[in-house]
Amino acid sequence: MSAALWALVALPLAAGTLLAAIGRRTDRFAPAVAVATSAAVLALAGYAAAVPAAVRAPLLAGLPFGLGAHGLSGPMAVTVAAVTLAVLVFSAGDIGAGQPRARFFGLMLLFGGAMLVTVTATTLPALLMGWEFMGATSWALIGFRWHDPAGAEAAGVAYVTTRAADLGLYLAAGAALAAGQASGLALDRLHEVPAPWLHLLTAGVVAAALGKSAQLPYSFWLSRAMRGPSPVSALLHSATMVVAGAYLLLRLQPLLAASGWGDDAVAWTGAATALALGLVAVAQRDLKQLLAASSCAQIGFMVLAAGASATTGGTLQLMAHAAAKSLAFLVAGFWLTAFGAGTLPALRGAARRNRIGGAAFTVAALSLAGVPPLSLWAAKDLLLAGALETSPALYAAGLAAAVVSAVYAVKALWYVWRPPGPVRLPVPAPAAAGRREGRPQGPRALPVPGAAAFAALALAVAALAVLALPGPRAAVADRIGAGGEAAPYAWELALSAALALAAAAAAWAWGDRRSPLPARVTAAASAWLGLEAGVRALLVRPVCRLAAALAAFDDRVLDRGVDGLARGTVRLAGGADRGAEAAVDGAVEGIGALSRALGRLARRPQTGQVHTYLAQAVAAFTVLAAVFVLVR
Repeated sequence: MSAALWALVALPLAAGTLLAAIGRRTDRFAPAVAVATSAAVLALAGYAAAVPAAVRAPLLAGLPFGLGAHGLSGPMAVTVAAVTLAVLVFSAGDIGAGQPRARFFGLMLLFGGAMLVTVTATTLPALLMGWEFMGATSWALIGFRWHDPAGAEAAGVAYVTTRAADLGLYLAAGAALAAGQASGLALDRLHEVPAPWLHLLTAGVVAAALGKSAQLPYSFWLSRAMRGPSPVSALLHSATMVVAGAYLLLRLQPLLAASGWGDDAVAWTGAATALALGLVAVAQRDLKQLLAASSCAQIGFMVLAAGASATTGGTLQLMAHAAAKSLAFLVAGFWLTAFGAGTLPALRGAARRNRIGGAAFTVAALSLAGVPPLSLWAAKDLLLAGALETSPALYAAGLAAAVVSAVYAVKALWYVWRPPGPVRLPVPAPAAAGRREGRPQGPRALPVPGAAAFAALALAVAALAVLALPGPRAAVADRIGAGGEAAPYAWELALSAALALAAAAAAWAWGDRRSPLPARVTAAASAWLGLEAGVRALLVRPVCRLAAALAAFDDRVLDRGVDGLARGTVRLAGGADRGAEAAVDGAVEGIGALSRALGRLARRPQTGQVHTYLAQAVAAFTVLAAVFVLVR
């Protein structure tokens, strides 16, 4: 079993490294290699989840590298592997032969391997390694078309934003070590760290998780990330990177509860994000931007579940959202490539012109809307039951966010199913991200791999609802160690279904008329609440000004000071050279002359005659005798 767990993470990392390193010479074989590798990884993930085990390897003194597929890690590993396989199958027909396929599929496998390390990590060192590598490969994938300046900038914004939040994990690791408990670096023992380090550790974990999952106030980076290829959006922003933070919070729910404040803070942040970013999704006119905002909102429900101790509901929400959102992104990417349009008005009638894609998108959108009996309806009610047990106000906020979900999902459906108008709207210049999928080619047939991926994901969207039934739900709760959680009453199921259907009907009837909300509210929602502008005003520009001021201080004060000191030293040396050199040379020459004179005087008695030496000795003894007599 330990070999299977090591192979689960090593196989995609090794295959991805080879494809990316060899490069264009393997473009022809890259899709087949990637799909075969992903299929093997899915089989390994299923085996690891069915027969849980844990492995450890020495890394640092007292800090091992640990992996395990027990608890929530097993279902999460299967979800990641399954969505990765579906996305790569679609990409095999979507990424053309003229593109750098080896680099694309290699990076996708590397990202998948890093994500599997993240979800199976049992110690903070292993989690940090997977978390960091996942962020680096996500930057490379979002900026895959590096020759596009806007795409490269978007990748940088996404990376820097999440990277800043990731520092929270280092803060958490430092707090655990400072508490004097190296065992605290085991994830399942973080809640045992004593105060006050426990609060610092919780704050670091929460900050890192909210940043990675694009929750308020970090949500804007996901809008920028839509500049990447649609298969990248389908993988990163449905079941992997963007849900990694929610997964971490669900897994570390005992830590949130032990802190005394983390669970409430997380729950209300998730509820606020689900509601606010749902309104942002309603205001969008670009399909990928709508789906991006809806990802933030749907993940908000998972974060809410972590704070409300509804781990089972949050897990089912995560799995159902992974299937529905990856399917929606793949269909959106296919339409964007086929019709050369990304705005909702320009995609009017797209579902009619491509029935398979239209049917698949309908299943995904209705699930996002919370329409029964699809999977997200059942999962959402399960986590809202936990919210109701925690706080009626929290339940009301979650229910309102669920109603907004139905509005934005049906809004997208209305556009793609309405008959196309007589005049096709042009694609606006790049205000909305995610437009460079290829040149407009007109409607084209869906490749067989793409149809297979659509069918598999649509089936998963419907089938995952079974897990919310009492028997399977209890089995899931037992598998992830979350027994004794609240279950929804019949009236809760009926209320959420009625509200979702009513909101969906109202959104369909409203169509493309102007929003009833005030113009300022609509403009703010359309601009993602001005989050990026606020961050630039409050953080980026002040930091840039500070950097400019420090650079000016360096140039005008420090550099001038150093230059002045150097010039003074040179002048001092010149003065010393002119004034002191003559005196020093004279003194040296005088000493030399005196030494020569004394030498001449000392040579005079040295005549070589014996009687002279005898006379000198007699004189010397006479002097000594006189001195001796006088002294006495």
